[in-house]
Amino acid sequence: MIRFISIVLFLGGYFIISIPMWLIVLIIGIFNRHARDILALRLVQFAFRVIRLISGTKTTIIGLENIPKDEAVLFVGNHRSFYDIIIPYSIMPNVTGFVAKKQMRKVPFINVWMKFLYCQFLDRENIKEGLKVIINCVDLVKNNDVSIAIFPEGTRNHGDEMLPFKEGSMKIAEKSGCKIIPMVQNNTASIWENQAPRVKKAHTVLEFAKPIDVNSLSKEERKFLGAYVRDRIQEIYEKNQKLV
Repeated sequence: MIRFISIVLFLGGYFIISIPMWLIVLIIGIFNRHARDILALRLVQFAFRVIRLISGTKTTIIGLENIPKDEAVLFVGNHRSFYDIIIPYSIMPNVTGFVAKKQMRKVPFINVWMKFLYCQFLDRENIKEGLKVIINCVDLVKNNDVSIAIFPEGTRNHGDEMLPFKEGSMKIAEKSGCKIIPMVQNNTASIWENQAPRVKKAHTVLEFAKPIDVNSLSKEERKFLGAYVRDRIQEIYEKNQKLV
């Protein structure tokens, strides 16, 4: 419980000092949007790195070189834990917005940072709103050089077999023309979810696989792009289980 309490105390203190930080970020944004985005990214990454440190989490990172430095991409990942966001986001080289469930919009303090970093809030029960989120993501990738990360299973999965991917989420890559980076994580649920509220030391694996260029795929693969990407992620997940 000591780690959990330490994380709560750290977040409480960080939220307090966040208030003047917001003002600084907003002022910088008046003059330079890119500088604002990078500052917001680094401040959030700092917080996530501290959380990883307090948690005692050690992560083997594979394929960081597969993330393009000069173009926006769509990160597609498997989802088992809150740490599926904390771990990769702490090392993202470029500004990246996550697609999150709509409830996150109401979480104080966190929602402000999420908005600064172009996160999109998805109502899974509202098809019209879901379409709007996809359109917003396409615009961010295509016109604003903002990468997007999404978990197409639609919810946290507690089994070793991944749930079917929502095909609609792949439209972000199809419509924007960006590459897809499979983002595969192993053993993240062992940090907190498996014994909540206790936070436990754990070794996780994070692999960024080689980019998938949608335009280079066959017609059949593009037709079922979600299934194609899911199979690739499942394959990597099973391979990396032996590294945990």
